[in-house]
Amino acid sequence: MSTAPAARDDRAGEPTGVLSRGTDLHLNHYGAARLPFACVGGSGLELEVVDLSPAHQGRRLRLLDASAGYASATLGTGHPVVRTALTRGTGIGNVTDELGSLERAELLDRLFGPGGLWTAHFPAGRYHVSGRNSGSEGNELALRLVLESRFDGRRLRHRPGRERRDTVLAFQGAWHGWTGGLVPLLNRRYYRAGLPTPDTTGPYGVRVEHLPFGDPEALARYFATSADRLLAVVVEPIQGDAGILRPPPGYLRELARRCAADDVLLVADEVLTFAKTGHWFAMRDADGPVSTDITVIGKFLGMGAVSTSMVIARKDLAVRSSGAVTTSDLRPLNCAVIRDGIEHIDAEGLLRRSADVGAKLAEHLDTALVGRHPEVFTAVRGTGAMLGVELTAAAADRIGALRRELIEAGVYAEFMAGAGKRSGGRRYIHPTLRIVLPLTATAPQADEIVDRVAAGARALR
Repeated sequence: MSTAPAARDDRAGEPTGVLSRGTDLHLNHYGAARLPFACVGGSGLELEVVDLSPAHQGRRLRLLDASAGYASATLGTGHPVVRTALTRGTGIGNVTDELGSLERAELLDRLFGPGGLWTAHFPAGRYHVSGRNSGSEGNELALRLVLESRFDGRRLRHRPGRERRDTVLAFQGAWHGWTGGLVPLLNRRYYRAGLPTPDTTGPYGVRVEHLPFGDPEALARYFATSADRLLAVVVEPIQGDAGILRPPPGYLRELARRCAADDVLLVADEVLTFAKTGHWFAMRDADGPVSTDITVIGKFLGMGAVSTSMVIARKDLAVRSSGAVTTSDLRPLNCAVIRDGIEHIDAEGLLRRSADVGAKLAEHLDTALVGRHPEVFTAVRGTGAMLGVELTAAAADRIGALRRELIEAGVYAEFMAGAGKRSGGRRYIHPTLRIVLPLTATAPQADEIVDRVAAGARALR
């Protein structure tokens, strides 16, 4: 691990000065003291960072990135396919959604046209697609499509028979985004206190209710008593922020069956899970794909190079005129990066490979972390390229110190909030170390990450 001093920067003396000033100018999203490190380069799974702490200012470290760029760097850093796509994408026009685009047309036809790559999930001719800047924006559009489904935009009134459909069902522990329309879908009080609440009293009011995730009995009871008012269900096929929680086998298919039987829209938030479970989509089980009315994907979709999302909706779901216009709707540059990245993933069999690497990684995490450091880690969950290792109560109180020790051990990782206290006597879910690897990660790289995390856990004592 290199500790060479940082090179000089003629603009402002030592780069550490620029980095420190720029860090102070950047909004602190997390409230607590920032990690005193800044990234100055990277390749593949490696990040080169500079230490900004007073005691070690200018020290350079090489870290293995166990976060995949906040779960977005599909092929790691600096992959040649992505670099080539970015270069090509700058020379193919800047049209928005008003004009057609060859790059957009080729992407959508490859994915959703006859014989398309994703037609097992989305049969050709039955879905249409829109792009957005982020997963939150994609979920906002999905919610708009849900609300428009009960409204007649020409006559400006409810669609006949939809007057009582005023409830959206979400799940305890869910994370769908921080934007105003999405915060009500989060059941944790911290995320909602002090912010506006939905209007539940007017003629177009919306109620949001929450169920325990993955509980078939609770789902059956709810539909038996409340389906007549239910407009939509919004679900993550694997809950991310809650601690990488998977539902029991058959749960997602039963949810889809109940929604279809009671004319309720099913929205799958696959922003996080897209391309991370050994398949393109996590809305599936042993019997194959599980149908949805709307699916939102993001993060891995942009290959770590562009921030983008995609909303895939049944063709009969639409918005009033100009109600979905956006500058960022599948611009040619984004489409070039998405298409080239997806073609590479498919040609190289990276989904299957990542699933194999992930299965071995999960075993290693259980042995090396939970088995040998039970004072820090308590359970391993997840699948494929997306795994979580839950912390103990004691370790959860020392996340800041643990993150520092992990960096000193040569690994950068992130922590999810955990589901916290859940209803119905379900056990408390503590914050969880999330490990997301690029689809290009090898088994030796995964093993090295585990070894470095274990070293960080030892140093926490």
